[in-house]
Amino acid sequence: MQDLEWNGQVNRIAEAIHRCALQKGWWERDRNFAELVALMHSELSEALEEWREDKPPLYFSHDKPEGWATELMDCVIRILDALAHARVDVEKTLRSKMQYNEGRPYRHGGKRA
Repeated sequence: MQDLEWNGQVNRIAEAIHRCALQKGWWERDRNFAELVALMHSELSEALEEWREDKPPLYFSHDKPEGWATELMDCVIRILDALAHARVDVEKTLRSKMQYNEGRPYRHGGKRA
């Protein structure tokens, strides 16, 4: 992780995602945390369905990107949008979590999965 150059890029990406969500009307009313998590979960469920149907990670249907990788990215987008809306320093949070994980033992001390 030390070789990564962050330079605020992750926060800028999160802010751009949030600006787009604002412009598209997704924040016309306040959303509670449970609703945001449910929407994230729905994207993960859609990714699982794409994978179960043996569809490729990325394909296009009428110019719309589809596939399990696209659905996973939708979840990332929803996560970054929610964090930017809450004014969380995404980069600092991600770096601290990655740094902590680097110090953890293999399989976190013997977990199966």
